[in-house]
Amino acid sequence: MHVFYTPDIQIKAELPEEEAQHCIRVLRLTTGDEITLTDGKGSFYRAEISAATNKRCMVTILETIGQDPLWEGHLHIAMGPTKNMDRNEWFAEKATEIGMDELSFLNCRYSERKVIKTERIEKILVSAMKQSLKARLPKLNPMIDFDKFIEQKFDGQKFIAHCYEGEKPLLKDVFKRGEDALVLIGPEGDFSEEEVKKALDKGFVAISLGKSRLRTETAALVACHTLHM
Repeated sequence: MHVFYTPDIQIKAELPEEEAQHCIRVLRLTTGDEITLTDGKGSFYRAEISAATNKRCMVTILETIGQDPLWEGHLHIAMGPTKNMDRNEWFAEKATEIGMDELSFLNCRYSERKVIKTERIEKILVSAMKQSLKARLPKLNPMIDFDKFIEQKFDGQKFIAHCYEGEKPLLKDVFKRGEDALVLIGPEGDFSEEEVKKALDKGFVAISLGKSRLRTETAALVACHTLHM
């Protein structure tokens, strides 16, 4: 089943240009064909192509199908991006397939990557949402400094994963199912000790993701999966 992302379908009964070209020029669908749309806000739409050109695809909505939330609570992963952009993109794709609500990239003291092109990540989120047949698109935030991020209000459980010594219960043992959760994952050089202290002072709880030392993107995915399990 081909799913097309149409965030403004409630306002405009037309596919965005890029989606329209894929529908008409690549898949060679035409007037009268039925297609499935999603607005990324919780609904699918069964629709019929009413008019088609090389760059435009108008539709008629036949049925609106709401998708119940697939998990409880709001799951937010905030990570220091890896130097290799492919690894950040891999995480964004797999975490969307598993399920998350929000993704932030943090500029930390030891971050080797200081810039994230959100346009590319956004396309990956959309593609993964469609591929995994989800009707909700994760929110993607612009990259933000660590100190500024932890000052933001968050109503829910707040965790930080780091590699320093100390008491760190497993995330699976302290996470309260059904509640909102935010997990901080450090960059390849980990958070600085000062950053960890600042987070703890702001109410974050230090947690472990297991006995193995994990790459940044793997740790972030393990955290995402653990919240679901």
